[in-house]
Amino acid sequence: MTVTGRGTGTERSTTLTDDYRKREESITISSQPAGVDETHELLTLNIGPHHPATHGVLRLIATLEGEVVRDIKPIIGYVHTGIEKTAEDKAYWKAIPVVERMDYLAYYFNAMAFCGAVETLLGLEVPPRAQYLRVIHLELNRIMSHLVWLGTSALDLGAISMFWYCFRERETVLDLFEMSSGQRMHTRYIQVGGVFEDIPRGFEEKLRQFLRLMPTRADQYADLLEKNQIVIERLRGTGIVDRETLLSLGVTGPLLRAAGDPWDLRKAHPYSSYDHFNFKVPVGTVGDNYDRFRVRHAEFYESVKIIEQALDGLPEGPYITTDRKVALPPRHELATSMEALIHHFKLVTEGFRVPPGEAYYPIEGPRGEYGCFVRADGSAKPARVHMRDPSFVNLQALAPMVRDGYIADLIATLAMLDPILGGIDR
Repeated sequence: MTVTGRGTGTERSTTLTDDYRKREESITISSQPAGVDETHELLTLNIGPHHPATHGVLRLIATLEGEVVRDIKPIIGYVHTGIEKTAEDKAYWKAIPVVERMDYLAYYFNAMAFCGAVETLLGLEVPPRAQYLRVIHLELNRIMSHLVWLGTSALDLGAISMFWYCFRERETVLDLFEMSSGQRMHTRYIQVGGVFEDIPRGFEEKLRQFLRLMPTRADQYADLLEKNQIVIERLRGTGIVDRETLLSLGVTGPLLRAAGDPWDLRKAHPYSSYDHFNFKVPVGTVGDNYDRFRVRHAEFYESVKIIEQALDGLPEGPYITTDRKVALPPRHELATSMEALIHHFKLVTEGFRVPPGEAYYPIEGPRGEYGCFVRADGSAKPARVHMRDPSFVNLQALAPMVRDGYIADLIATLAMLDPILGGIDR
C-alpha cells in the first residue's frame, strides 16, 4: 500500500532558497548562520517549555530572520525521572510498571520491549495464546497513540473538532484496556512469560464492535482533513527531509516510511507471531508533512486488520508460561498446594533470578523502533536497563525539517513529528 503526496508544493521553498543563495554571493557573512543576510536582524525566540504546541515539556530555541527559521535547538530534560536507574533497583517483574511510564502513550510497547529482553535472557518460550493477546493489545495501543497524535496535531492546525472526535474513539480503546487489565493506562498487562490475565467475558464482543466502527471513523477523519484546503496547504511541501538524511540520523517509524523506506520491524524481524498476520506497510513518496499524516492515518486500517486476524485465530492454551519459577501460580492453587504457596512467596518477596548475559529486544511502536537493552548479573535485579526511545532519536530530524522554512510550518512539523517527552527524557 503506497501513500502518495498529492503534489510536492516545493515552489515556495525553492524560491526562498534561490533568493538567499544570491544574497550569499553578493555579501560577506561573518558569524552568522549560512544563508543569512548580515544586514538583517536575527531574533531568538523561546518556544516552551510550557506551550501547548510543543506536545510536552519541550523548549525550542528558534533563530528567526523575519518569519523564516534559520536555526532550531531543542532543549530537553524538564521531565527527567531517572526511570532506567530506578528499574535497576527493582526485581525484574517489579520493574515493569516503571518502564511503562517512559513513553506514556505507548506503555504496552515499553513493557513488551523490556519483557522481551528478559525472556531472551531466560530462554523462555511464550505460549501462542499469550503472543496473540500481546499483538491485540499492542495494535490497540498503536491506534490509541495515533488518535492522540491526530487529535492534538489537528489542534495545532486549527481543527478543534478533530480533537473531540479522536478522543471519543480513544475512550473506547481505554475502556477495552480496563476490561482486560483493570487499568485504563499503565496497565502492567504484559508480563515476563505472557500476559497478566486472559481476556474476560464480553471483551471480544466489544472489541469487534470497535473494529467495525474504527475504519468508518478513520474515513470521516480523512474527509474532514483532506478536503480542508487550510490543512492541505499547511502540510503539503513542508518539512521535507529525504530518506538518506533520516537514515543517517537513525530515524525510524512513520517518519522514515513517509520518505519512502518501508522499514517495519513487524515485517523485517517479526516478533510475538507477527509473521502469522497479513498486513501492508504504508509508505510515502515525498517525505513531507502530508505524507507523515497519510502514513499514520493508513496505519489505522492496518492495525484493525491485524487485530481481526488475531481474534479469529486466537489459539487455545495458557496465557502465561507454566514455569512457576518465573510466573505467579494461579490464585486457586494457593489454598491447596504448599509448593504453589512457596513459589508465590519467593516471587513476591525476592523475584526470579536471570542468568548473566546481555540482550537487546527491538519492536515496532507508534513512533518507530522501541528497544530495551538488559544486562543481567545473575541476581533478581537487572544490572543495567536502557531503552531506545524513538522520540529521542527522531527529535534530531526537527532541525533539517524546519530550517529555512516559516515559523508557522515549524508548529505543523513538530506536530507531525509526534514527540513524547516522557520517552525523550526518561
